[in-house]
Amino acid sequence: CDEYFYLKHRQEMRGVGGIFFDYQDGQGELYKGPDSQGPAAIYSQQLGVPESRSWESLFTFVQDCGKSFLPAYTPIVERRQPTEYGDRERNFQLYRRGRYVEFNLVYDRGTIFGLQTNGRTESILMSLPPLVRWEYGYSPEPNTPEAQLYEVFLKPYDWANWTPNTHLV
Repeated sequence: CDEYFYLKHRQEMRGVGGIFFDYQDGQGELYKGPDSQGPAAIYSQQLGVPESRSWESLFTFVQDCGKSFLPAYTPIVERRQPTEYGDRERNFQLYRRGRYVEFNLVYDRGTIFGLQTNGRTESILMSLPPLVRWEYGYSPEPNTPEAQLYEVFLKPYDWANWTPNTHLV
């Protein structure tokens, strides 16, 4: 996901974490993306070529990903639910939503394909948030959670090999 969800014109990640896979046919190396020398391709090469994967096993993988979302995300929501927020946090949320809009309109293959093939524009753009914010030359206030997000999480990182003792900044 670090490779795909990247805003090249800003040299930053669109967001934090996630998985992304595409072009899976059950054969060969797992990585099928355009950057054959990038970190995802190198990691895939290190894993080697897994045994053939059937469409059923690929579908099971997608289902397992979906089934893992609530058990992983619900504890985070429950832990953060009482966290107070104010204008600074709300403005930052809207600002980051602007980055999502930039990505979708400039890079997202599905959005671009839909718009270029005369798809239903309203349906295509419904994934965009209704409220966003842009600010010229934005930089988060030092020593805030927003600054930490920029310093640590909006840079590519090998999270699969992270340990609690890993120094991030």
